[in-house]
Formats: sequence, structure tokens, C-alpha cells
Amino acid sequence: MRFHVIIAAVFWSGLVDSRKMRGISSSYKRFYRERRSFLCIDGSKMIPFEQVNDDYCDCEDGSDEPGTKPTYVHVCFTSGTSACPRGRFYCTNLGFRPHYVPSSRVNDGICDCCDASDEYNSHARCQNTCWNLGQRERAYVEGQMRTLDEGLRLKQQLIEEGVLLWREKQAQLRELHQVAEDLQIKLEEHRRRKHEADRVKEQMLKALEAEDRGLRHQNRTATSVFQFLDSDKDGSLTVDEVKAKVVLVHDEERILSEEEALGLLGGSHQMDFTKFRHALWDILTRGDSVKIKDTHGAPGSVVSEDPHLKAADRAAEWEATNLKKVEEAYETVNTEISDLQKKLAIDYGTDWEFLFLNTQCYTLKVYEYTYTLCPFNQVTQKSTAGTEVSLGKWGMWSGTPKNHYNQMVYENGEPCWQGGSRSTTVTLTCGTETALRSVKEPSKCQYIMDFQTPVACQPVLKQRGIHSEL
Repeated sequence: MRFHVIIAAVFWSGLVDSRKMRGISSSYKRFYRERRSFLCIDGSKMIPFEQVNDDYCDCEDGSDEPGTKPTYVHVCFTSGTSACPRGRFYCTNLGFRPHYVPSSRVNDGICDCCDASDEYNSHARCQNTCWNLGQRERAYVEGQMRTLDEGLRLKQQLIEEGVLLWREKQAQLRELHQVAEDLQIKLEEHRRRKHEADRVKEQMLKALEAEDRGLRHQNRTATSVFQFLDSDKDGSLTVDEVKAKVVLVHDEERILSEEEALGLLGGSHQMDFTKFRHALWDILTRGDSVKIKDTHGAPGSVVSEDPHLKAADRAAEWEATNLKKVEEAYETVNTEISDLQKKLAIDYGTDWEFLFLNTQCYTLKVYEYTYTLCPFNQVTQKSTAGTEVSLGKWGMWSGTPKNHYNQMVYENGEPCWQGGSRSTTVTLTCGTETALRSVKEPSKCQYIMDFQTPVACQPVLKQRGIHSEL
């Protein structure tokens, strides 16, 4: 009897070994312990354990065939493994990254798992390369972590600089507002003083003009008027001389016509002093139709030579000059305030870490073009011929909800020949230097850029698994 028990145990152990559980991750091995029955992992069905890995898909989730290659089609409606059409085989890959491969690749003569576990029953001579692959990946990850550590250190410096710069900009804005208020007060004062200087000058000018007109009417003699009208001093008046210095009383702006001047000269083209006294002088004296053109600015007149009027004129010009200077200064300060307010209204990150980029530009030459990225301003493309094209102006941040600041959009660039405007999407990546790394044009007039900077580095909160078991 004891002999028969031993034989049965040996036979059963051989059967179990022949169906060795392959392609199962460690987190699922507990479901495949030797027992009388097997419960499909999705809980849909209970089958005898000998039906596990028998090259026939009994469970809808394919969990009963984790390590066999499908040899025929069986109805499985989920992403099952092994004998099921969409089955998966788990590569343990000790020393490297574990991963799944389609069960159709098991024992197909091609090594898909670096530990060669997928070719356990084929003629392929696979070598275990997991350790070498793991070493290379670990070296790469270590390098990336060093870069990340250095990037985070630099980012912290830039955050501190950003905070200081932000405070400086705010202080600068307050100072500009104060300067604008002071200039506003000065502007009102200079306007008042200019208005007063103009008023004094105007009153003085009116008084002097009235005095000048009175003197001209009272003190002028026929001789003095004739000499005034005789511009070339040849002893006679001509049509041109009359037209130059005689005007109509009710229309001083209009120049006398040829006929009107001839009429005043008695129909003759010339008039000597004797004829003047008996003809034109009487007309001028009456003053009902024509008069001598006002000559308050002419040399020798009361207006032009009055020292008080000259002083008032200089004062008015001085006030006008000062007012213009204050107005220009006030306009300049308000422009600076507006520009600074626009800059400060931009989102520079939660700690203003991107603020330092505002005044910077970065270039990259790609074949015959030179691309320039000026963060928060614009993107341009310049050809070797010197032609520059706008690829977009600053629009917005367009990153993911988890990392809002990892992508920028620049839009409304120059029109494209196919219609629409050029635009550029800039992806920010972690690095120890701030530089433009690559530029591509995946579709016509739509550009993408890779922009590396320490402020794009994000701390790793926890070591994330390389592979999900589910």
C-alpha cells in the first residue's frame, strides 16, 4: 500500500512540473497554488485545477492560461492571456524591467523577454541580457536623477531671484505711480502758468495794437504814408506796392485785385506824391473802404519794439517749452506704468520662477533658418536671406492639470499662405541649462519647440513603479 502511495505522489509531481506556471507575475502567483479547483481571477467560473495551462481558454478573463501559446481560437471576450486570442505572457526579467508580451509571441523563436522566459519550449538560443540592460538603464536613471537634483537646486535659486525681482518690479511700479502723481501736479501748475502768460501777452498785444492804430491814424502824414507804401523808394507808387500794403476795411485777409489797385491809383499804373495827396491819401484818411495793412510787426512800429511785449512773449514761450517737457515726461511715465502692469499681469508660476525669462531671448539654428524664442513675448523665424517671420505672440500656458506650466502657446503669427495664422507650442523640459533644444514643423505653419530650463524640473515625490501589474 505504501509503495502505491509513493508511486502516485511521484506521478502527480511530474504532472504538476509538466504544467509549470509560467508568465505569471509575483502578485498573482497566490492564485495558482496547487489545489483541487481553480477560481478564475475575475470570479466568473470555477474549474478543475488540471485545466489550468491546458492550452484551452476556460475563463473569460483568460486567467487559466497564463503561460501557453494559443493554438486555436476559443471565444474569450476579454483581454485574456495565453491560449486566449489576446492573451499576455509576463516576463519577470530579473535585473531589468518586467513587462508583458502577447502570448502569440511565446515560443515563436524570437526572444521577447530579456530573461528568455518566453522561449522556454522553442529552438531559439536566447541569452539572459537583463543584467546588462538593467545596468544601462540604472546608469541612465542615475544620470537623470543627478540632472534633476542639479536642476532643482538651480530652480530654487531662480525662485529666490524671481521673488526678489517681483518685489523690485512692484517697488518700481509704486515709484512710477508716485512720479506720475508728482508730474500731474506739475502739469496742472505749468498749464495754469502758461495760460496766465498767454493771457498777459494777449492783453498787452491788444493794448499795443490799439495804441499803434491810434498813433497811425493821428500822427501819420501824407509824406510818411507815401514813403511807407513806396517800397522800392523810387518816388512813385505801383499796382504791386498798393496790393502789398493796402487792404479792404471789411476783408483784411483778401489781397486786392489788379483792377482794384488800378482804381485806387486813378486808373494809372503809377502815381507820384502830388497825385497821391489829392487822390489815394483822401481815401485812406476817410478809412471807410480801404486802409493800410496792420504792420504791428514791422520795424519801427510800437508793437514790435515794445520791451514789455517782448518780455511777455519770452515768458509765454518759456512756459510753453516747460509745459511740453512736463507733458512728454508724464506721457513717458504712464507708458512705462502701462508696460510694467502688462508684464506683472502675466502668470510667472506659483513662486514667480519664470519671471527671469521675461527679458530673455533664445535662438537655435535649424538648417537655413534661425529660430528665436522670447518667452512671454514672441517667436520668430529668420532665413539666411534675412527675411523674418512671426511664428506667434505670447498667448497662454497650456500644460496639463497636474503640471500647468510645462507648455506655452504662441499664437496669431503672420498669416500662412494656406490660410490661418502661424502658431507655436513650446514644451518645457527639465535641464541644468536654459536653452532652446529643438524646433519642428509637424504640420504646415504649426511649430513645436523643446525648451529646456531648470524651472521646469519637478521634484519626485515617490519612486514610481516601472510596470503596472494590471
